[in-house]
Amino acid sequence: MTSADDGSNSNPNSQTQTLRSKYLQTIEEIVTRILTGRQIISKEYIYQILVEKIELGTSEIFEGCLSETVQGIEREIASQPDEVKQAKLKHKLNALAWIQTALSNVQDERQAVAAVNATIDRIVTAEPQERLNTLLQALDPNQERKFDRSQLQLMIKSLQSVATVTLQPADFEQLRQLSHGLDRGLNTLPALEPHLVSWIYESGQQIGFGGATENGPWSLWARQVTKPLIQSLFKTIGLQQSVSDLAAAQGSGDEGEWTELAIILQSIQTALVTWFDAQMYDRAWGQRMAFSTLITFAAIWCELANGIARATGINTNHRDAIAKACFQVTLQILRTAAQRPNFPLYGGIFAAFSGETLRDTLSYFDLPLKQVAGTQEKGRLLTILGYSQQTLGQIDRAIELHKEALEIANRAGDRPCEIANLNHLSRISIGQKDYPAAISYSQRALILARQTGDKLGEANALTNVGYSEVLSAHSIDLMDEDIYEQNISYLDRGLKLAETLEDKQSLALCYHSLGLAYLTIQQPEKAIEYLQQGTKAAQAVGDLYLQGLNLTYLAEAYHSLQKNGTAVFYSCLAMYQLHQIGAKEWRQSASLATVLQGQLGQEQFNEFLIKYRPNLLPAIGVDGYDYLPQLIAKYLDGGS
Repeated sequence: MTSADDGSNSNPNSQTQTLRSKYLQTIEEIVTRILTGRQIISKEYIYQILVEKIELGTSEIFEGCLSETVQGIEREIASQPDEVKQAKLKHKLNALAWIQTALSNVQDERQAVAAVNATIDRIVTAEPQERLNTLLQALDPNQERKFDRSQLQLMIKSLQSVATVTLQPADFEQLRQLSHGLDRGLNTLPALEPHLVSWIYESGQQIGFGGATENGPWSLWARQVTKPLIQSLFKTIGLQQSVSDLAAAQGSGDEGEWTELAIILQSIQTALVTWFDAQMYDRAWGQRMAFSTLITFAAIWCELANGIARATGINTNHRDAIAKACFQVTLQILRTAAQRPNFPLYGGIFAAFSGETLRDTLSYFDLPLKQVAGTQEKGRLLTILGYSQQTLGQIDRAIELHKEALEIANRAGDRPCEIANLNHLSRISIGQKDYPAAISYSQRALILARQTGDKLGEANALTNVGYSEVLSAHSIDLMDEDIYEQNISYLDRGLKLAETLEDKQSLALCYHSLGLAYLTIQQPEKAIEYLQQGTKAAQAVGDLYLQGLNLTYLAEAYHSLQKNGTAVFYSCLAMYQLHQIGAKEWRQSASLATVLQGQLGQEQFNEFLIKYRPNLLPAIGVDGYDYLPQLIAKYLDGGS
């Protein structure tokens, strides 16, 4: 046990000896009281005695005396043959254990007070534009010491006390805002807490940006708060409107409002993640939802930061300080997400996002990450960014991010992350038809995965090896059936391994790769079998991108079989879904839809759309169905 009492012990040896004598006597008195039973002695009573008796900065001396006393009694027990006397000594040892517990509580309390005081000192001595940022650093849930509600109350009182001393008017006002923001945030929580997870039981809805509704959790929470900023934010998210635009319209630079918002959002986020993680009946689902929750809240803070940076109604200094603080909270949440065991190194994180919000958010994430040192967490976050940029067609940026993540993971010894980035680079190389590079990356991933026992990485590497070898042979018109069978065997092994691991994300990728491989060697019936399974697997993990790709190749497979009605259905569904997440491959499915429209004629093409309308509506809705002709027109006009 170590001590971090407020203050330091600089007493000479004689004073130390005096304290030792005093503390040994205190220990003996407490033990005597416990053993004689002359009065009721509780652990709380012992705690209060220690608070009174142990001088600040000297708990290490008391701890040494206590340890010395315990060791002495343990030696006596070991050398005492009389069982009755042994029993009495053991009672003494039990009494000393009570004192040890109380001492630990005293030290923890004093360490907390010291931490609060140190935080207040950092806030007060910081430059004015850094004070909000410094406060939010102290509230970072990734810190080893997390402040509980009582310590936050102490922080509020300390800030208010500091604000009453002689300060410049601007400093006084800023510290007052911060303390009031903390206070308002804590006072708002009791009204919110009963509703933090109740909506899950009542409606079964999922959190996130998907689906504008006035009956979801955000609107429910908006009804529990009164502050305009927080209420309007919750309503904006609930109606799937732009958080960035809301922040840009702010005209107040009151940093207390943002402190209050940080307290409230962090409490909601923590409650949801804790609830999802506790779902033992479906642990995988709970972990996915917990991760999705973290990414959703990181996205909110990213949008707030982006919007505040554009808020012309706020003084430049205040605007920059608030924007920086919002970015810092984004980083804190992303770091929390990166440390989770179910961190999705192979994609599938888009379930909580859609449309313009997704595209904007992914670009915002890149900004705060530039401020982070080369840590393991950054390597993992860059992996997500690389995968996301690949999805959005930003291939050069994706390669840059994956290579940087690969380098960081290698330095940090994070082998699963290193293997994942090799696999991602292999997939990108396949897309660029650079098959030698794809084979090289995938083989490196396979060797490293087998060396380290990373079965998930091995499953993906086997898939990439087989996939890139099949496409490489096809690109040079090498039609040796034995070669294709050998390469598809890699895919089969990857699939079996993914099935053994019960990893749905890897299963989705394996099914997709096998489907495309069989389509490449002109076996559309076999391709359809795997692509349909891949679509279901991608839906199960919420990977909208992979789902859209499977639908695209299903359309091509049915078109090759001259089943044009089904091809129309799949091409239009893929076109819409990929366009919704901003994936460049929407043009591939739009191209096939246009070809089908030309081959069938407009009238028959429309008849097929009407025929499959009942199948399209559950997936894309009436608005999506009505938008299909516009998307085709957009493709023909060369729109992106």
